[in-house]
Amino acid sequence: MFIDYRNLFSEINHYIKLDNGKVVKTINFDNAATTPPFKYVMDNIQYFSSYYGSVHRGVGYKSNICSNLYEESREAILKYFMAPNDEYTVIFTKNTTEGINKLSNRLIYNKDDVVLSSYMEHHSNDLPWRGKCNLDYIEIDRDGRLSLESLYQKLEYYNGRVKYVTLTGASNVTGFINDIYMISEICHNYGAEIIVDGAQMVPHKKICIKNDNRAAAIDYLVFSAHKMYAPFGIGVIIGKKKAFDAGDPDCKGGGTVKFVTKEEVIWEDVPLKEEAGTPNFMGVVALISSLKVMEYLDIDIIERHERELTAYLLYNLNKREYISIYGSTKMDKDRLGIVSFNMKGLHHEKVAEMLYKYYGIEVRSGCFCAQPYVQRLLKISQKEIEYYKNNLNYPKPGMVRVSFGIYNTKEEVDYFISALDYINGRYNYFNKF
Repeated sequence: MFIDYRNLFSEINHYIKLDNGKVVKTINFDNAATTPPFKYVMDNIQYFSSYYGSVHRGVGYKSNICSNLYEESREAILKYFMAPNDEYTVIFTKNTTEGINKLSNRLIYNKDDVVLSSYMEHHSNDLPWRGKCNLDYIEIDRDGRLSLESLYQKLEYYNGRVKYVTLTGASNVTGFINDIYMISEICHNYGAEIIVDGAQMVPHKKICIKNDNRAAAIDYLVFSAHKMYAPFGIGVIIGKKKAFDAGDPDCKGGGTVKFVTKEEVIWEDVPLKEEAGTPNFMGVVALISSLKVMEYLDIDIIERHERELTAYLLYNLNKREYISIYGSTKMDKDRLGIVSFNMKGLHHEKVAEMLYKYYGIEVRSGCFCAQPYVQRLLKISQKEIEYYKNNLNYPKPGMVRVSFGIYNTKEEVDYFISALDYINGRYNYFNKF
């Protein structure tokens, strides 16, 4: 079955006037940051806007519709990710960042608790753990992949004291995919639980929380809807119910309590206990609508399409000596549709600026909220790090990133490659004088 993915969206390309006066269609190669919404998502938002009412705050017609849909959405999410509802719960947050912060606040009770993260993490799966526990980092290899040897060494060293291993499912810098099931089994053998930052992985690859192999189950998964074609700021924690039973919620207020007196508080059951304030109903509608589209499309077919685009881009970049690719230069099986690179002789911010100003191509440049990882991939010395730290206004090292969505095409890649050739030729021409 052939599906024209672009028809699933209202508008992918917008006409803009470039600096030279030429009018072109924009190309979005920054899907790892945020994706455009499906038409079906926006249609459902429009439909439910007429029923919008208070969730868990009333017994009227609209309130009942919203409350029922809100709770049914939890079951739909558990089903999509194959998480048993007698063991797991769904907690709604603003995004992945807030979700991981919540986990770091709720799961850690002692600063001596050992948590392993890695050097390939987004800041959102690093900074929330700092200062709350005994945090250590799993090494990466020279390409930037997670070192399983280092993971084993850390687990052996701490001898059963590692409480959680918190890792990205896939890197937003190199696209490298971690084998979360194998890593889960390893962690469980050492008495540790695994937390997966699924922000990059969920929109591109099917994740099963728990199957027949109980040792390989994922204990906690966190992700955001805005990276999977659903706007309005909703994030999800799928986690063990029992982990949230004890202790107070990290955010307290309306909707979190059963009974309050001047002296005491009786908290609501999980997950309501963890969702203070008026819920983001429209965000939940958007997310559930997006999951329905993803299920209809078959995520395995989506993954195949994005892999073909990535292989095609890498093939073309590898033929150009002026390009340096970070991570792997090949389309490996453990990789998503993300490619980070630099053009020789040009600062990454300048490349991104020229791509947009001259061609209308939107990419991301910088360190992608993963500075320690990028510093390692770029082989930035400690002396250089100290220099940039003491000169914060100085242009910092980084990369240019292309990240694909399901609607991107080979024709767009061709246009992008011709743009790079033009920029390189223009740079070399002016460099002669």
